[in-house]
Parts: sequence; structure tokens; C-alpha cells
Amino acid sequence: MSDREKKTEKLRKDLLDEDVYNRPTLCTDCGGIMVFKGVGEYKCEDCGSLGYDDYGKARNYIEMHPGATMAEVAGATGVTQKSIREMVRESRLEIAASSNVFLRCEICGTTIRSGRFCAKCETAHHREIEERARNAKNINLAGFGMEKSAGEDGAKRFKRE
Repeated sequence: MSDREKKTEKLRKDLLDEDVYNRPTLCTDCGGIMVFKGVGEYKCEDCGSLGYDDYGKARNYIEMHPGATMAEVAGATGVTQKSIREMVRESRLEIAASSNVFLRCEICGTTIRSGRFCAKCETAHHREIEERARNAKNINLAGFGMEKSAGEDGAKRFKRE
């Protein structure tokens, strides 16, 4: 497999979140198609049976057991701790305020409860991305009459012989 194919496959998995949250596609009861209903919940088109992806399982457990640790959630739901950590990094789940466990902002190191950046650094990070996008868009754009001259000013480009 070439580098391009590997990058394409990785991008496809990242965009589709394949194998990340173990999404149900077929009903375990009747074999029908599971349709996404929101917040990690799926419903069978045929029999109406409910199913949950990893996010739905973790979220439901945490709602029923506030303050549960990552190990407890993983043990009770079967969701891997790696997936739970990823959900916290994506700000889909957050660490309880009473917990002595915390994350650190990837830029300044401030303690945070979810995500990758604190509020201050996140704003600065997004502004930097926007500025880079503006600069990339404005490269080689000049208004009418502002083009860079190709030769000497006022010189003839062509001479008749």
C-alpha cells in the first residue's frame, strides 16, 4: 500500500469515525438497519429496538451514576478507556468538578475538565487559524492596476523592425 493510499485510508477512518465508537449498523434482534436518532442512540427501522454506540453507553452510565470513574464506566459498559479519553478530548464528556483528576491545556498548561485547550487558548488558536486562512486567500491577489510590473516602467515590450 502506497503512502497516498495509507493517508487516504486514515483520513476516511477519521472522517467516518470507523471503529472509534463501535456504532451499531444491524439490529441484534431482527437484523434490520439501525438508524441514528441522536446522542449515541440508534433505532431499528423494522422492530424499533434501541441500540447505543460507545458514546451513548458511556453517557447513559454517567447520567445514572454521577461521579463514576473512567475505570468504572469502562468496566460497566465495555467501552475502552481509550475511547472514553478520546470523548473527553473531543469535549463530548467532561471530568466531574469534584474529581481530583484533570487535564492540561495543550498550549499553556492550565487545568481543564474537557477538550484540548482552555477557553483563552482556544480563542487564540482559532484566531490564528482564521488569520492563516485569510493570508493564504490573499496571496497573489491585487486589485485592478496594482499588478506588479514585468519589466521597466514605460519601456516598449515589442519593437517593429
